[in-house]
Amino acid sequence: MFSKRTGSPYSDQNWLRSFLFTIYGTSVLVVSYFPLFYTHLGFSSSQVGYLYSLGPLISILSNLFWSMMSDKLGTIRKIMFILLAGQLVTGLLLARATEFSSVMLILSFFYFFYYPVFPLADTMAIKIAERHGRNFITIRVFGSLGYSFFALTVGYALRALGATWSLTLCIIIIIIALLITIGLKDVKKTVPELPNQKAVTTKQDKKEHGLKDILLRKEVLWFFGCVFVLALGHRMNEAFLTISLKNLGAGEEVIGWALLASALSEIPVLFILGKYGDKFKELPLLVLASLMYALRFLLMALADHPGSIIAIQALHSLTFGVFFVTCVRYITRIIPDRLRATGLAIYTVVWSSAAGLLSGTFGGMIYQEAGRFTFYMVAVGFSLLAFVGFLGQHLLDTHRDSLRYFKNKDKKTSL
Repeated sequence: MFSKRTGSPYSDQNWLRSFLFTIYGTSVLVVSYFPLFYTHLGFSSSQVGYLYSLGPLISILSNLFWSMMSDKLGTIRKIMFILLAGQLVTGLLLARATEFSSVMLILSFFYFFYYPVFPLADTMAIKIAERHGRNFITIRVFGSLGYSFFALTVGYALRALGATWSLTLCIIIIIIALLITIGLKDVKKTVPELPNQKAVTTKQDKKEHGLKDILLRKEVLWFFGCVFVLALGHRMNEAFLTISLKNLGAGEEVIGWALLASALSEIPVLFILGKYGDKFKELPLLVLASLMYALRFLLMALADHPGSIIAIQALHSLTFGVFFVTCVRYITRIIPDRLRATGLAIYTVVWSSAAGLLSGTFGGMIYQEAGRFTFYMVAVGFSLLAFVGFLGQHLLDTHRDSLRYFKNKDKKTSL
């Protein structure tokens, strides 16, 4: 994510920072306040769960489709414009829908345009960071700052205006983001220094380093399995956090403070791990993150006051903050460079799409039938299962390293 500095700062970084800051305002509304809006329309917890699970289901197709279109057309900026325009049109239609069936249909189209914006924005941020020799986090952090800002301001706005304004505020933010795309710039592909020189790849190389061969490795399968299990608890909490707060008597502004606490807490962790994370092995950090997730959800199950939940949200730094940065590092280590983009795409599908689909569907049923305490204890169980999985892999790797060390030491002694 680094390259030689090009000199003075460029405006494309500032435009992209503004864009990231703004689009995370829609994330605040879609993830956290849309569930409240639908409960206001009279939808049950299980129906809200079905609507939440729609997004991950649609994102599996939409992320792949729009990424392919971006690669084919050689542009991210134009795709961004199309996606935001699609969000605007479907958002206007969604604002007029009140029946569950019509909301489900229109929301499917909205999600088709909504989800691909974030990975494409991250891709653009990585490219621009490389172009100007900057750390990717110095650009990406503006997404967290935007989420923090909108989490608080939207909460107070909806407190004054009412939950029915959720979609209206979302549409306004989409329009602002759409206007900002005018200033975005695509980063052109660099021309190789030796354009006539082609890499020679033998059939044996392809066989040994093919995508199928990589994904079928036990280490990779075990990692993605642990990620999926941990993601189930994370997505359950994400989908029903605001509903839990509302059931405890919290107003929209209190919900805003809870979201602000989580968003702000992850910022210093992102910077610290970005600078010093290489000094620690990935699996122990993932073990720590899983254990902290279990603690976080246990405290959520026991919480009986909105103020307690706001304090618990600060654990977002030691859960998602540690987990996200470390997972990206781990994937770049276990998957070859030429398959890294595919590896990260699979990680996104596992973490966001597949886990979100199941957690929204079954999480809604659990919340409605068994209540909040059981709901979060199930999330604790998923976190502990992931903890055992990551710890087991770490102990196995340590054992292998020890055997390899003593084997090499014996060889040197015999020589």
